[in-house]
Amino acid sequence: MEIESKRVRKFLSKKINQLNDIVADLDSLVTEIGTDYYRVSIFGSARITEDSDEYKRVFSLAKKLAAKNVDIVTGGGPGLMEAANAGAKEGSSQARSFGLHIDLPFEADTNSHLDVKYHHRRFSSRLDEFMRISHAVVVTPGGIGTLLELFYAWQLMQVNHISPRPMILMGDMWKGLLDWLEEFPVTSKLMDQSDFDKLTFAKSTDEVISQLEPSITEFYKINGLPSTKPKG
Repeated sequence: MEIESKRVRKFLSKKINQLNDIVADLDSLVTEIGTDYYRVSIFGSARITEDSDEYKRVFSLAKKLAAKNVDIVTGGGPGLMEAANAGAKEGSSQARSFGLHIDLPFEADTNSHLDVKYHHRRFSSRLDEFMRISHAVVVTPGGIGTLLELFYAWQLMQVNHISPRPMILMGDMWKGLLDWLEEFPVTSKLMDQSDFDKLTFAKSTDEVISQLEPSITEFYKINGLPSTKPKG
C-alpha cells in the first residue's frame, strides 16, 4: 500500500509539473497578445477604513488614472482595494474596474465597485494574473499580502520573467524597508544595488500620475488609440 501511494504521488507530481509548463506557455501567449487598454495594478491593505487619509489618497489616485484612460486592477476586497475600485468607477464611466478575488477567512466577498471579477483559489495564480493583465504597479500601504505582491513583482522583473514596467511605492512607509534592504542584503552581497533601479517612490497621487504619464502616452501611441476615453 505504501509503495502504491508513492507511485501515485510521483505520477501526480509529474502531471502537476506538466500542467505548470502548459500554464506558463499559455500565460506568455496571452501576455504577448496584449490588450487595448492600459492597466495599473494597485496593491494595498484590506484593513484600512474608508475614513482614513490612505483610503482617500488611493481613491483619488484611481479616479485620476481612470480619467486618463487607465483601467484599475486590485485584489477586489475591502480597504484600499475598495478605494481603488471605487475611484476607478468615479473617474470615468468608461474605465473598467477589475478585482482578482481570493478566498480568505477575513474577506467574505468582493467589494461592490467591480466591472470584471476573477476568482482564484491560490495566491500563486492570482499573482501571475496581476502581472499578466497589468502594465504598471502601484504599491500603497499594506501588510504581509501587499509585501508578497511587491516582492513577487519585483523579483519577476529582476529575473526578466516579465517585461520592465513602472513599479511605484506610494507613501512614507516604504523608506524604512528599503533602508533595511540596503543595510543588510545589499551590504552582504545578497542582492545588487542596481535592483533598486526597478522601483520609484512617490509621496502623492500627483507624483504617481507624473511618473506614469510617459508610459501611458507611449502605450496608446503604439496601439494607435486615444489617450483619453470618450465620455458617456
